[in-house]
Amino acid sequence: MEKYKRNSVFDLLKEYCYLSKEHDFIEVTEWHNGDGFDVDIGGDTLSLRFQLTWGQFKALKKLAKKFDKK
Repeated sequence: MEKYKRNSVFDLLKEYCYLSKEHDFIEVTEWHNGDGFDVDIGGDTLSLRFQLTWGQFKALKKLAKKFDKK
């Protein structure tokens, strides 16, 4: 068995999303091996968890930028 600490960041979503409720949040936790991260989005009525490698995240950012270019 191995014990270790992982880096994570947390913020409330209300500042970023007008659909968010008072206690909705997002937390991103880096994997121990550094190859990616877990994303937890939650709150009173919301619960979503997914994982991305850094390569998948890079692709997602690139594709999402296409929506900003109008």
